[in-house]
Amino acid sequence: MSEDIYDLTIIGGGPAGMYAAFYSGIRAMKTKLIEAKPQLGGFMWRYPEKMVWDVGAVGPTRCESLIHALEKQARTFDPTVVLGQEINDLTRREDGVLIVRSNCGAVHYTRTVLLCAGRGITELEKLRLEGEPQQDWNNLYYTVNDCAVFAGKHVLVSGGGNAAVDWANDLHDHGAHVTIVHRRTQFDALERNIERLYEHAAILTPYALHQLQGQNDDITHVSLSHSENGSMQQFTVDAVLINHGYKRNYDALQAWGLHMGDYGIIVNESMHTGIPGVFGAGDCVSYGSKVRLIAGAFNDAVLGVNSAMRYIDPNATKMAGVSSHHERFRERNLQLRSLS
Repeated sequence: MSEDIYDLTIIGGGPAGMYAAFYSGIRAMKTKLIEAKPQLGGFMWRYPEKMVWDVGAVGPTRCESLIHALEKQARTFDPTVVLGQEINDLTRREDGVLIVRSNCGAVHYTRTVLLCAGRGITELEKLRLEGEPQQDWNNLYYTVNDCAVFAGKHVLVSGGGNAAVDWANDLHDHGAHVTIVHRRTQFDALERNIERLYEHAAILTPYALHQLQGQNDDITHVSLSHSENGSMQQFTVDAVLINHGYKRNYDALQAWGLHMGDYGIIVNESMHTGIPGVFGAGDCVSYGSKVRLIAGAFNDAVLGVNSAMRYIDPNATKMAGVSSHHERFRERNLQLRSLS
């Protein structure tokens, strides 16, 4: 057979996918990692400036820096990395080999698949105001690449989730004057971040954006309406930041016959999807004790890779063993010691 068949093909290059590429290398699996975007990192690229605090043994780190560190680790055992291909079809041959096809017509052959699709194909929830035509404002933002450019400016943040609260806090830390608006009375974010928000921001709840006004394509004023009694307030602003969440699109995955729940692909505690040879990990999966943290994605990746390995070889060990005593690191450890 002339096709290049891989042991494991990982679909999605976010934290779960990158860690799976590393861990599968420890298990000496022939691995391919496919990412739809032109770079690895997944959803974290939405927030390159944000600080990540909750990865074990890693101090507060910018998302962008964490992505680069994860990519370096992912490439430890030289997996094949394919960028810019969105996977849209999965079939199986009579001999059990899975055939993965991408939107550009590329075909990949593999014994197992690990779905690390994150939030799927995401689309920002754009601002839509009743009776207002869509307009491309210069100072209407849906994400922030550099908080420092807002120093000294009056920024109105609309949203009530973790991302909106985090942006409000980050903008304040970089010298912005922040007002945050949420249509409900309570924020749906981490408690400590909400506490920080109340320490510095002007908070308006339950209010929603009603109208944007400005000139020369720049917003200068916003009108807010009270969600319960309809009363109005108007503010002068230099910028408006919208974070109303994202639409998840798992249409391609559903077409494969995967069982979908409210929060992604339903898997068991070993990351089995129910389709033989197809496993899941990270934000795209849902199971009883699922933890939606980067640290949780790492654990999912380990479980998924181990399950894939035992699918290929039922006699394989349940796990790879710890890296400090693993044969695959012997030569690397000797090289590192010689440099110290």
